[in-house]
Amino acid sequence: MDYLDSLNPIQRQAVEKTEGPSLIIAGAGSGKTRVLTYRIAHLIRQGVDPFNILALTFTNKAAKEMKQRIEEVVGAEARNVWMGTFHSIFARILRVEAEKIGFPSNFTIYDTDDAKSLIKTIINEMALNDKLYKPNIVQYRISSAKNNLISPAAYLKDPTLVSEDESSGRPKLGMLYSLYVKRCFTAGAMDFDDLLIKMYELLSKFPDALHRYQHLFKYILVDEFQDTNYAQYAILKKLADVFQNISVVGDDAQSIYSFRGAVIDNILNFEKQYPEMEVFRLEQNYRSTQTIVNAANGVIQKNQNQLEKKLWTENDLGNKITLLRAQSDNDEGRLIADAIAEERLRKHYRNDEFAILYRTNAQSRSFEEALRRRNIPCRVYGGLSFYQRKEVKDLIAYLRLSVNHQDEGALRRIVNYPARGIGKTTIEKATVIASENEITLWKVLENIHEYGLGARTNQAISDFITMIKSFATMQEKHNAYDLALHIAKSSRLLTELHNDKTVEGLNRFENFQELLNSIKEFTDDDEVPEGEETAEFTKDKSLGTYLQDIMLLTDADNDKDDTDKVKLMTIHAAKGLEFPSVYIVGLEENLFPSMMSLSSRADLEEERRLFYVALTRAEQSLTLSFANSRYRFGNLNYCEPSRFIKEVPEEYINSKAGNLERPQKESNNFSTSAIEKAVKFKTTSSVGKSNYKPSGDFKADDPSEIQAGMKVEHQRFGHGKVLQIEGRPDNKIATIFFQDLGEKKIMLQYAKLMISKNTTIEQ
Repeated sequence: MDYLDSLNPIQRQAVEKTEGPSLIIAGAGSGKTRVLTYRIAHLIRQGVDPFNILALTFTNKAAKEMKQRIEEVVGAEARNVWMGTFHSIFARILRVEAEKIGFPSNFTIYDTDDAKSLIKTIINEMALNDKLYKPNIVQYRISSAKNNLISPAAYLKDPTLVSEDESSGRPKLGMLYSLYVKRCFTAGAMDFDDLLIKMYELLSKFPDALHRYQHLFKYILVDEFQDTNYAQYAILKKLADVFQNISVVGDDAQSIYSFRGAVIDNILNFEKQYPEMEVFRLEQNYRSTQTIVNAANGVIQKNQNQLEKKLWTENDLGNKITLLRAQSDNDEGRLIADAIAEERLRKHYRNDEFAILYRTNAQSRSFEEALRRRNIPCRVYGGLSFYQRKEVKDLIAYLRLSVNHQDEGALRRIVNYPARGIGKTTIEKATVIASENEITLWKVLENIHEYGLGARTNQAISDFITMIKSFATMQEKHNAYDLALHIAKSSRLLTELHNDKTVEGLNRFENFQELLNSIKEFTDDDEVPEGEETAEFTKDKSLGTYLQDIMLLTDADNDKDDTDKVKLMTIHAAKGLEFPSVYIVGLEENLFPSMMSLSSRADLEEERRLFYVALTRAEQSLTLSFANSRYRFGNLNYCEPSRFIKEVPEEYINSKAGNLERPQKESNNFSTSAIEKAVKFKTTSSVGKSNYKPSGDFKADDPSEIQAGMKVEHQRFGHGKVLQIEGRPDNKIATIFFQDLGEKKIMLQYAKLMISKNTTIEQ
């Protein structure tokens, strides 16, 4: 069957329209990847040279999968398409053009940890208060400036930015930004944001480079366009300025990364930049049941700022969405684990067909514990990345310093690891010398005998420098794996880890071996793309190429665990994924939507888009849950159900609301709709006042004697039955059903309850 015949009419139009600007609005589950890959395949089928096609994604994994699918249609020519993430493609270009902007071609790429480490060093050197100038805050401020193409000089001249810094009590932020950029330049290093800002600088300051890449990339395609930031959009506009064959694919309803600098206006206002563009709306959902699709539509239509579209599907109607109410966060974990166990048996699902999605990583604990108690294997995403583990970063630092001697971050990390007698004081003295002489730390250590730090120290440093230089000389004749293994042995890292026989030590050694395995896998890959031997940029198996590959990996690319486990992750991490059964948990005000999002409509609408993304991850089964109370920062808080629950059209919600509805005497002030019943949480302010008069012999009992199941009397609320007691010993909360008022939660230390022996309570 021809690849075009597998497309629906709108998809086919989007694939066949290859000239000029176009916007493909791709609703959740509407087959956007197929459209994007077939569009590229169609361009090649129509005679376009694949070297003239630039396709940008947000993960290397997505790029690899798309290239494989294109190859199925057009053959090996697909390998010649410029396809990858923004950062990987721009790094590839900057390696070639590095001289123009004053960087070595083997520049180091700093990850977030490297950047924060350098910032911390600068903060200490400037003797600033690290409680005020926290590296996280400083790094975020610098990253925001770069993503908006604001240089250090422009930052220091911007009265708004300067005023904001002064108001926050951090007037030195601009200076820190300036020093950070200088130190990166001196170290021959770029962070992730630099790969964007330096690419823009290359295109802006060097007309020959701009002309070259404008005419190289005659067709530009961008996936997940709603996630682009200001810098990415500015670069795209420059590259597409000559031919204007730019096609962007995205869904404004799934724009959820403003905290990373994503600008939703890029997609909302795309038509203003290209008035002649064509718009294709992919609205048929192939993923979810009609119930889930309609529920998601009902939620997202509450947003004012959006592009017009409405998802529909020919899939089955499916079951209604289940709504669960738990008494506490631990209770929520237990209920979800029980529900998964039951659904797994009833529907014969594998464990990896379930996903539990939450707003913040901190919520994972109760679900992980509950699943393990039920012997249901699970994996929590968002923990420490493989490449962030100490033992892995140690070897990578050796590899980085061997490739780029000016990499100060790597140098500081390994100069005395394993211990070789080069202490912290020595490095501090060397740092002062480097600063006074305006040279790099490596240069000081390389000529250490000139600075007289002591014979033993000088010899230790000289031996270290000689060792690193010997590694560097081996690069031309050895591939990445052979050199890495030699470095691991010669540096004594391998011996150091092998000698640690503790459980933690064995885990570290296994991680170290896994890193070496990944390097071996890299060098054993003999696939050479057709035409690459004549291509302008060639792939090789050198250590430098390997380091670039791993430094540009995303969390999604690092995930190799495809074993049969229930997946627990934040909704942000779940974007782009799909599962037969999805549980969206913690749906409470100030948690989801987040408390931080309630101050503006723009922030609240992004939270609603996040909920929409969560809903549309589900294929067959969807469950929503919330808790009446939750521990946060060590305190028990009463919770109000999320407004998003009520935004789900009532006809798509299971009226049973799970198994949590305890019989209650309803007040006439409450609606009796399915959702209202499920989310109702009665407090003293939500019911009428009682006219109860206490017994003549009323005397409050010791709160520590009150137990679940007891009948009690309250001075104002009357007779009740204790349903549940939870919380810490000094902060116990009793859930009590009162005959005339319904269910109430009361703090025992203030409750003044008398244990009643004979009263009958009708629930």
